[in-house]
Amino acid sequence: MFTRHFEYWPKRLPKSLPIPETTIYDNLETTTKRYPNKTAIVFYGTEITYKQLDTEVTKLAGYLQKELGVSKGDRVVLYMQNSPQYIISFYAILRADAVVVPINPMNVKDEVAFYLSDCDAKVALAGQELIAEIEPCLENTPLTNIVVAAYSDYAQKEVDYSVPPAVAAAKETFASTSIIDWNDALSAGVEPSPSQAKSDDLCCLPYTSGTTGKPKGCMHTHKTLQATLLGGIVWAHSSPADIGLSTLPLYHVTGLQHNMNGPIYLGATMVVMTRWDRDVALTLIERYGVTRWTNISTMVVDFLANPKLKKEAISSLKMIGGGGAPLPEAVGEKLFDLTGLRYVEGYGLTETMSQIHQNPLERAKLQCLGMPQFDVDARIVDPVTLKELGPNEEGEIICTGEQVFKGYWNRPDETRGAFVTLDGKEFFRTGDIARYDVEGYFFLVDRVKRMINASGFKVWPAEVEMTLYKHPSVQNACVIGVPDERRGETVKAFIVLNDQGKGTSEEEIIAWSKEHMAAYKIPRIVQFLDALPVSGSGKILWRKLQEQGDGSSASLT
Repeated sequence: MFTRHFEYWPKRLPKSLPIPETTIYDNLETTTKRYPNKTAIVFYGTEITYKQLDTEVTKLAGYLQKELGVSKGDRVVLYMQNSPQYIISFYAILRADAVVVPINPMNVKDEVAFYLSDCDAKVALAGQELIAEIEPCLENTPLTNIVVAAYSDYAQKEVDYSVPPAVAAAKETFASTSIIDWNDALSAGVEPSPSQAKSDDLCCLPYTSGTTGKPKGCMHTHKTLQATLLGGIVWAHSSPADIGLSTLPLYHVTGLQHNMNGPIYLGATMVVMTRWDRDVALTLIERYGVTRWTNISTMVVDFLANPKLKKEAISSLKMIGGGGAPLPEAVGEKLFDLTGLRYVEGYGLTETMSQIHQNPLERAKLQCLGMPQFDVDARIVDPVTLKELGPNEEGEIICTGEQVFKGYWNRPDETRGAFVTLDGKEFFRTGDIARYDVEGYFFLVDRVKRMINASGFKVWPAEVEMTLYKHPSVQNACVIGVPDERRGETVKAFIVLNDQGKGTSEEEIIAWSKEHMAAYKIPRIVQFLDALPVSGSGKILWRKLQEQGDGSSASLT
């Protein structure tokens, strides 16, 4: 067991934390009994109590079961932006004893079709602005029904701040009988069957990309979710009195756990934003007395650059932290000068359902992953020999703990390759290169192989390359990450055109990419070459291109 950090462990905290043997839906049910009239959600002027939330969850769960045939263990896709309907949908799927498959709303139809087919989902819940991307999947995937939600149903018509277009948009109607209106589903008045779910049942299947570029579903149980949501609560000494600003996308494990599931476990209030807007965030923090804000560092950079920001407007904040990308030191110091709060960084993966490391609030270090969380055994090993390494030696992070996933969905070979045995225990190989200091704090050094971190979004070059190869003008493609002042890293594509593609422009490649992949994966920079460098065996030498990756280009603004 790695214990070097115990000397610096917060004295107020136990080193081990018992995990509840209940389901995630049980958390909502218990909180509703405790705080039925407490505000659960604030959404663009509308306040929703826990009683209303649980009532609508139950109604939707009944419809999923009795009208759409959702059974225990079935996978149900959740394809929405942050909204009350997202939260209701997530808990309704669990109340139906099914498995939530959260999909990034930036994904387009080809990507959505892959997820639906891979997890064999017959039912999806989607925002109306995304129907154009998912409706075609009714014809070529297992999908048979879509419950569609209009976010405007839950927002006030007039508020004194900016509302995202997707929230302001009027309710639409759809001709397909396979698309069911949200309100029709709730008004059907169907009661769900008694829940049969257990703590060790599969409940969530978030997808992550592997080094091959092929997305993989990470199998999580109620217990793995309970581990990080409860660990986060206790570590940050949160309480039911907390008011959290929910700005992270809820499809992402950090947003899911810290902006939704954690607050619901406590009975705290969630002030939900559908899209990031620094002016709106400032207004909401001041108006509702927000006490906690878990985010990504790029949001903090943007927030602190707001000329309207005044110290007194954010005086209610008691904790600000997050992960996804390191916070620049100068920004961290500016935050401290303004609020007296240190930015609390953490580290985790989709496979660990958010954090396995976190900085102590009382002794946080900037640009640091933090120390292993409750009951997490994390080591640094040589990625080739798997020999355990010591302080300040760089190697791969491996970990074991209650939050570690149960394997990749229908990928037994990749599951076996993701784990290694050390000291008689099974450890997950994170694929991230790091080191730890003499105090047991971990610091990220690099990503194994080629992952690009664009504003906290993980982009795997091989996946982008496979899509680019579908362009009729592309003969060869190699994708790398290059530094970007705003995004941290951005995607650059080196392309060799085929004979029929001569004359194709960089702008055309970028425009085509917009139609075929999520926005964060689109190459912002394109550079044409006559040939890609290859090894004697014919492998593309992407590292050589990486070394010269600052070349001339067309760019997407």
